[in-house]
Amino acid sequence: MEFSRRSFGRAAGGIALTGALPKMALAQEMTLLEAQRAALSADIPEFEAAMALMKARGNTDMVASLITSLRFSRARGVQLAETLRALTGEDYFTDWFDWMLWQERNPQIKPHEDFPTFKRELMMRIDTNFGEFLRPEHIQPEQMRIRLEEITWGGVVKDGIPSLDNPDLIAAADAEYMRGDDLVFGVSINGDSRAYPLRIMGWHEMFNEVIGGVPLALAYCTLCGSGILFETQVPGRAKPLVFGSSGFLYRSNKLMFDRETNSLWNQYTGKPVVGPLVGSGIALQQRPVVITTWDNWQASNPDTKVLSVNTGHRRDYGSGVVYNDYFGSPDLMFPAQVDQREHAQKDYVFAVREFGAARAWPLDAFANQPVINDAIADKPLLLIGDPETRSVRAYERGGQTFAPFAGRLRDQNSDEWRVTEDALIGPEGATLPRVAGHISYWFAWDNYMGDAATVYEG
Repeated sequence: MEFSRRSFGRAAGGIALTGALPKMALAQEMTLLEAQRAALSADIPEFEAAMALMKARGNTDMVASLITSLRFSRARGVQLAETLRALTGEDYFTDWFDWMLWQERNPQIKPHEDFPTFKRELMMRIDTNFGEFLRPEHIQPEQMRIRLEEITWGGVVKDGIPSLDNPDLIAAADAEYMRGDDLVFGVSINGDSRAYPLRIMGWHEMFNEVIGGVPLALAYCTLCGSGILFETQVPGRAKPLVFGSSGFLYRSNKLMFDRETNSLWNQYTGKPVVGPLVGSGIALQQRPVVITTWDNWQASNPDTKVLSVNTGHRRDYGSGVVYNDYFGSPDLMFPAQVDQREHAQKDYVFAVREFGAARAWPLDAFANQPVINDAIADKPLLLIGDPETRSVRAYERGGQTFAPFAGRLRDQNSDEWRVTEDALIGPEGATLPRVAGHISYWFAWDNYMGDAATVYEG
């Protein structure tokens, strides 16, 4: 996928809507829903009448429709921008990206009551399956946990980024395609160790698996650099949820969906935000996952299995291929507001949301101190990190204070502890459990957690 902020903003080109009004239709003969549709009409008189009507009303409830239309209309961008300027007093010309940032900053601007109909119709012209995610009864503002006007098309259809469901895995010795410095998502549960290379997962962004007897999904948002491992068996449901990629984004974060109800979920929080499961109280429980190199994972997990390249899909799974331009750029592909006073938007952090609190540790904090003794809320934590391999593991530390010593881990009494994927193991079999966390770009953490979280500054 070629990276360009502006080209992604115009990815769909122009979309002509059917059912155009007569060419000489006057603005006063239009309903407001017809005016929103006409913003994308190929009929010039109809389009001009719609713009005249919106300007004459002077109401900002048309702004969401105009910003949406701006993305999909190359030919009419200047006129759409003129109408936006007339209604808002702002001038971002034809820059859909910046208009979206303005919209995020101004939640007091509410769309017209017909906007959900307009948005659903437009998205269904891209993919009729999108209608299952945007059913009329679920996309009214009071039924949603996110703003409909900020749901954006990610450039693919439903399952255009196909999930890997119970994929083939092979022994480490048979993984001749792997390089030692390839990064993997490493998971080990109940003695079942598995590696999922980022060079493969970048093309799929989701797996549904059972590991160590636990039903799980790895939800990988390449745009926000976060792979989060969720338990998919939730209270009150007979079967584990199975997830896929919807094709929609929210503030440059993927919206995944469950295949049972077609509810949309926030990948970052593990909560349903649109659809039948909104209000259910469901929040997916995280499990520990680590990013590390294939060499390091094999060394600590010699019995590991690894994802096979025989996924059933034709993709270029070469090292450094998928999203290479995006990962190498400081820019975002889709709009999201972010506070960059302390951290650049694509700086990496390690994120923990446990014990009723949320806290992030900048990855570069581990550059000169691979072991950090810290706490989240009132729970003392130990974090062991390596920014070169993007690896961080977190553990409860009880009353212990740890320090590295000759490649090993010692507590304040000079007793040695062994680091495993499940726990720290100390003298006389003492254990301190692993704590779930994940790597993320700063912008996603800042956008979704904001003032509700703390950030390590040591």
